[in-house]
Amino acid sequence: MKKFITAAMISAFAFVVGGCNTVQGVGKDVQKAGEKIEDAAKKK
Repeated sequence: MKKFITAAMISAFAFVVGGCNTVQGVGKDVQKAGEKIEDAAKKK
């Protein structure tokens, strides 16, 4: 049972770390899109 709990904790940790990287990547993409929209607005 102890091995199962350890494996579950490792899996959960890997999932959380992977999720953080994904959210960070999406945030960067949204930021870049916002900057392009802002630049287009400034040109007009």
